[in-house]
Amino acid sequence: QVQLVESGGGLVQAGGSLRLSCVASGRTFSSAAMGWFRQAPGKEREFVAASSWRAGSNYYADSVKGRFTISREDAKNTVYLQMNSLKPEDTAVYYCAAGAGGVSGTRYDYWGQGTQVTVSS
Repeated sequence: QVQLVESGGGLVQAGGSLRLSCVASGRTFSSAAMGWFRQAPGKEREFVAASSWRAGSNYYADSVKGRFTISREDAKNTVYLQMNSLKPEDTAVYYCAAGAGGVSGTRYDYWGQGTQVTVSS
């Protein structure tokens, strides 16, 4: 059974940093794209960042570009999201996903349970 488990969320002040981790089990994802999405209360889920299996193919939502960095350790089946210069509008539940890649959630087959990130002003 495939599982994605996120960790690293929490409460942080504006301007602070957090690093989210997502560990995959049940199969190897070295050839899959790994992505991060988020959903704030009352809003639709939105794309944050993704890492293609091709080295160096990382892409980001405009709202996080320059502040967030996605990275992966395929040997550990783990993907990270380093979040710097956090803003209150980054507050959301963050989800890890694995699949074909892209900015649409429909292109991802596997999802984690989510981790809450709250940024106070």
